[in-house]
Amino acid sequence: MRLSPTMRPVRGVEVPERTEDFTADPVELFFDLAYVLAFSQLVGLLVDDHTWSGVGRMVLLFGLLWLPWQQLTWAANAVSGNGRAVRLVFLAATAASVPMAASTSTALDEGGRVFAATLAIIMALGFLTQTLGVERGTVLYRSVARWQMPNVAALAVLVAGAFVDGGGRTVLWVLSLAVVLAAMIAAGRGDWVVRSGHFAERHGLIVIIALGEVIVAIGLPVIQALEAGDGVAGRTVVALAASGVFAALLWWAYFDRPSPALEHRGGVIEGERDRGRYVRDVYTWAHAPIVAGIILAAAALEEITLHPTDDLVLAFRLMFAGGILLPVVGIAAAIWRAFRKLPRERMLAASGLAPLILLGGELDGVVLLVIVDVVLATTLVAEHVRIER
Repeated sequence: MRLSPTMRPVRGVEVPERTEDFTADPVELFFDLAYVLAFSQLVGLLVDDHTWSGVGRMVLLFGLLWLPWQQLTWAANAVSGNGRAVRLVFLAATAASVPMAASTSTALDEGGRVFAATLAIIMALGFLTQTLGVERGTVLYRSVARWQMPNVAALAVLVAGAFVDGGGRTVLWVLSLAVVLAAMIAAGRGDWVVRSGHFAERHGLIVIIALGEVIVAIGLPVIQALEAGDGVAGRTVVALAASGVFAALLWWAYFDRPSPALEHRGGVIEGERDRGRYVRDVYTWAHAPIVAGIILAAAALEEITLHPTDDLVLAFRLMFAGGILLPVVGIAAAIWRAFRKLPRERMLAASGLAPLILLGGELDGVVLLVIVDVVLATTLVAEHVRIER
């Protein structure tokens, strides 16, 4: 590969200047494909075990899956993703991500060793990528080293937990997550290479993947009905259309205003330390509830589409409410961090929809979904009119 004037080699890896931004390389998108399978496993877990225990398992597993994706995103942000050395590392991580994703639903049972081992491999490859483009002895190199040391300890706890059965594994894996969280907080004191456009694109893509899982979840009833030769009932078609509208509204709620605004704000912040904290808060942290909420909503939508004329049981109503509240909370936290403002129409709508969903046990699932669609659409229109004026 020929270096551009704004790129320099560090140990054979092409590293753009710190002021240069770039788009995600196709190999990063290729790595993301395994998360389609992983998120599908989480939805299946919620549908099969719609109890507080099942939700707790989903939250823990989602948190663990979030770690390697974030690690590779930060690593690719520092170096040129289209360099061959970096692409090879990502391809190796992709190979490891397939068994990791496939073992997600059984990770707290018999699939734990495969899940933990492959997750640790991906994290290690992320560490390698992160250090490839950093000159030894620099402030950035010391920041990377301080970040990686506690993470190595956390991975050791994670792998050790895979050899413990029952509640012991859960405790060790929660401890592993806590260590990484503490390392993230400590990393805010270091200097980092931050390219806001790349971060915005990568996190937009993971939101798209989560929304894609909504499409997969609601399509299953149609496939099952057609395979059984039963055809597709009219209420099922309505449920499918209403679910598609719900996914489209979530897309609009994120990509129309918040996503470009957050990217722009990150690009004008001065000081690498401040930009690093901004990206950590807005993307690594605030986007976690956004994606997790979409997964919760997907599980509820699958149940609604499977039984459109039935009352939605409390467990799935809770998931549906969480699927609305969590994205609103995540976007609100990101907007507050960036602009010290709150999306008041969204927060008002979410605070009204949550009790409606929880108390709407006598409503058919599809009726409840249509009501939610109407309220969300009205909210986004009202927000648009206010901001434009």
